Amino acid sequence: MAIQVLLVDDHEVVRRGLRDLLGDEPDIEVVAEAGSVDEALAVALHVEPDVAVVDVRLGEGEQDGITLCRELRSRHNAPLCLVLTAFDDEEAVVGAIMAGASGYLLKQVRGQDVVNAVREVAAGHSLLDPVTTARVLESFRHPPTDELAALTEREREVLSLIGDGLSNREIAQRLFLAEKTVKNHVTSVLAKLGMQRRTQAAAWVARRGDR
Repeated sequence: MAIQVLLVDDHEVVRRGLRDLLGDEPDIEVVAEAGSVDEALAVALHVEPDVAVVDVRLGEGEQDGITLCRELRSRHNAPLCLVLTAFDDEEAVVGAIMAGASGYLLKQVRGQDVVNAVREVAAGHSLLDPVTTARVLESFRHPPTDELAALTEREREVLSLIGDGLSNREIAQRLFLAEKTVKNHVTSVLAKLGMQRRTQAAAWVARRGDR
């Protein structure tokens, strides 16, 4: 049977291009499209795709595509997720991996690369953009010192949720805080831990295993 694909991007032109590209392949069938998280979740219940090709930014937030991947992967008969984005974002790479995405590709790749990526992901293989992945791994090679004692209780909660791959908006919703307050906590956490990026904090928490 053909690989059943769900396309999720808030730009109709992008969806149309991907549909035409993938639709030309005899072993791939685009069964549905969506332009938002809610639409994609509703559609996925009916079509049960094999692979969801998801943009990171869906016009609703910086990483709503990551949230969508997490939601889809938690479902029964969950589709595999291939993140396809124009943003070379280390935080998004880590977020996608932690959300259960099987692949992460930049939109600058060739059309045939996207086709091959859908096939690879559908076959159960992991596929990540090599340049972005190499840079992310390089930034994690030297873990920071343990400075947890310097964090407040609230900052530790925020750090734990960063480790779970949540965005500032999701953390704000979880802790019933204003998003600006969460942003201030994140800034403080990174400063106290001697880090520059929240992706470093997420990886450090995952290594420690003490969330």
